This record gives sequence, C-alpha cells and structure tokens, in this order.
Amino acid sequence: MDRRPEPVIERPEASGGSTPWLNRNIAGMCLASLFSDVGHEMATAILPLFIAAIGASPAALGFIEGAPDGASTFAKVAGGRIADHVGIRRRVASLGYLITGLATGSFALAQTWFELFISRTIGWMARGMRGPCRDNLLVESVPRAKVGTAFGFHRSADTLGAILGPLLAMLLLHRLGFRRIFLLSLFPGVLSAAAFFFLVREPGDGGDDGRPPFPGWSVAAPPAFRRFLVAVGVFGIGDFAHSMLVLRAADLMGSSAKAMSVAVALYVVHNIAHALVSYPIGMLGDRYQRRRLLAAAYVIDTLATIGFAIGPRTLAPLVLLFVMEGTVMAAEETLESAVATDLLPADVRGTGFGLLAGTNGVGDLVSSIVVGLLWSRISAEAAFGYGAVMSAIGSVLLFLAV
Repeated sequence: MDRRPEPVIERPEASGGSTPWLNRNIAGMCLASLFSDVGHEMATAILPLFIAAIGASPAALGFIEGAPDGASTFAKVAGGRIADHVGIRRRVASLGYLITGLATGSFALAQTWFELFISRTIGWMARGMRGPCRDNLLVESVPRAKVGTAFGFHRSADTLGAILGPLLAMLLLHRLGFRRIFLLSLFPGVLSAAAFFFLVREPGDGGDDGRPPFPGWSVAAPPAFRRFLVAVGVFGIGDFAHSMLVLRAADLMGSSAKAMSVAVALYVVHNIAHALVSYPIGMLGDRYQRRRLLAAAYVIDTLATIGFAIGPRTLAPLVLLFVMEGTVMAAEETLESAVATDLLPADVRGTGFGLLAGTNGVGDLVSSIVVGLLWSRISAEAAFGYGAVMSAIGSVLLFLAV
C-alpha cells in the first residue's frame, strides 16, 4: 500500500506535538458519545419492529430514517459555522446531546409513525447541530499527526454504546415492551449531555478569538474538498439507514418473534464490528492515504449491499453481511472527517465539517426514502440493488478523486 504522505494544509495546532492525544477533552467526548449511543441505539434497534407492530410499511421506515436526516442538513451547516467560533461550541454541543436524548425518549408517547417522524426530526436536527462543533473541538484537542487515531478512538467509544444499547433492547424487549424501552433510553441521553458539558473544555483560553468574517464558499470548500463531497454525496444517496438491515434480516428469516430477536442480535454484531474496526482504521489512516482506505470501504459496501439484495436466509451469510456493513460504517465515520481535516483550511474547518455532514444528511434523506419506496412498491431486491449501484459509482468517483 502507498506510504506517501498526502498533501496537507498547515494549521496552528499541527506544530504542537506536546499535547497527549488521549486527554480530558477526548475522554469527555467519548463518554458523551457512548451514553448518547446507548440511548438512541436502544430505540433504533427496535424501531423497525415497532413500526411494523403499529401497521406501518417499509416506506414509512424509510421516511422516518431518511427525512429527519435531510431536515437536519440545515442544522449541520449552521453547526459548521458555529464550530468556527471559539467560546460557544461546548455549550451548543452539550445542548445538542440533551435534545437528542429527550427526543428519543419521547418515542414512548408516539401512537402513529408520523409522531415518530416528528420526534426523530427534532432529535436529529440537534444531532446535526452538535456534530461539527464536537469534531472541530476534537481536532483542536490533539496533535495534528494523531487526528485519525483520535477520530477512530472516539468512534470506537461511540460504537461501544451502539453495542450496549441494542443488547439492552434485546434483553428487555419481552419484559418491558417497546414503549418502556423508549422511555428508558431517556436516561443515558441526559448523561451524555452532562458528560460533555462538565468534562470538555474549549482549547486555549476558551474566549472569543475575534475570528474574521466568513471568507466565502470558494475558500470554505476548496476544489479538492468539493470533489471529495461529490464522491461522498453520490455514495450517500445509495447508503440507506442501516436499521433497514434489521427489517430485511427479520423478513428473510420469517418475521416470527424469534426472527425479530435474531435480527436485533445481528444489529449488535454490526455494531461490534463497527466498534472493533474504528480505532485500527483511524490509526491506519494516520499512516497511509486515508482517501484510498475510504474508497476501499465504499467497495465493501457495494458487495455487502449486493448480498442483501440476493437475500440469504441462513444465519452465517447474514452475520458476514452485517460485519461487512459495520466495517463500512466504521470507515465512513472515522475517515471522512479525517480526510476533510486534510483538505480544509483551519479557519473554516468547522464550516467544512458542516458541509460534509450536510452532504451526508441529503444522502441519507434520498437513500432511505428511495430504498423504502422501492421496497414497498417493487421488491426488496430492487431496493438493495439500487443501493449497490450508487455505492459502486461513489467508490469509483472517490478513487478518481484520489
């Protein structure tokens, strides 16, 4: 594999190597993300089954998963602008964690799929607002040479919560039922906000740095970054919400109560793969060309989505497919932000993170709605086939961009 370093843009924090990468800020962000994922993944793991239980279709699931991501795009871009201003980022991110937790807990009150859509939209807009602020704080809290490692470690901690959440849901589902699990998810959501607020500090003195006016979109999105966003966007419109894999697995195995429990267990396997891969792939991204690693992950997604389109009905191939998709998600969430760090000037890096998150949000909107409609109107094979085609095109565009 090519060991040549990628071209980088010098940043003030790049020259300081004395700061340990695993510090109080990183620990606070990791705890916040862990608690947050315990809460909202408890709900996400059983959400497809709850939607089916209230009589809604796969198209409704696609809308509930995709439309909030699209609506949160504006919050992500706004969060990116906030992330370029020192002094308020910690408070904005903490509030975002709190609102996400409260919105997820409110699923317990929903009687229709549209009420779920409203709650999820509010929660995901708060999630979109907090993301760029947290990511920019993370970059400024570690030495430049350890950015990929720090992102990977954070994603591993985040995904540990995504393992614990579905496990709790699976163990408690038959004892508590859907609504009590949704209500229980409220508590880790509140803990996530507290962890971020009390542990994370603004690097430096934390005061307003008098940042100059916004220099314009041509500076905030230089040509190399725009080409990167195009590849991410095309891949994204085929990269549907992975909670739909739970519905696909349950459908393939017969939709019985046992099949539903196995489907949730497969989602746990997906999240275990996500957690185990995130940290190593972040370290690899600090040694090798991370854009090529990300493009390879896009290829893996293409192959896995083809597998779901074919639709194996036995456990072993389904386990493999869920592991592949968990690996892809680890690469996406770790390497996309790290690649963006390489391509963006420091003074508009937060805005760039917002544009990246917004691009992913539009992709999630399109992909989840289109896949849900294709599944309901034509077939699951057509839905997943569409996802595979768009993933393949995105991987080719990213390889060309490299």
